[in-house]
Amino acid sequence: MPAEDLLERMIRDYGDALLRTCYLYLKDYHLAEDAVQETFIKAMKHYGGFRHRSDEKTWLTRIAINCCKNMMRKKWYRNEREELDGAVSSDTEDELDGLIEKSCVSQGIMQLDPDDREILILFYYQELTLREIASVIRRSENASMQRLSRARKRLKKILEGLL
Repeated sequence: MPAEDLLERMIRDYGDALLRTCYLYLKDYHLAEDAVQETFIKAMKHYGGFRHRSDEKTWLTRIAINCCKNMMRKKWYRNEREELDGAVSSDTEDELDGLIEKSCVSQGIMQLDPDDREILILFYYQELTLREIASVIRRSENASMQRLSRARKRLKKILEGLL
């Protein structure tokens, strides 16, 4: 399959899901777009090394999460987050209306620490199985199940406070 066709298929099949995942990680639509773009660049660069031991969606999700984590480690990201917390432009809100449901659940997920957010995003938004999640986060299925359970409990406490 030609590289352009492969890229088009991956963008069509996984682009929206990866954008949602990156947005929930980064809390910024434009940064999420950058992370997804970087994800596809890395995927195309390393597709020859993809051994198909996991599902393609799982592999791309792992790349996207790593891109988000790399962005979050950068000093400019932390400084920008501090300045922008609570100040979201109406243009960005309009773009996000169709992308992510504005609900208490989404708000609650945004308040979780990155590890809890990650497991809930993978399970509920990406609809990955526990086996696939274990592969993405590089933990056992049992550890993934425990982490999911703890994240659900933390989210429940947050949601009780929002209602």
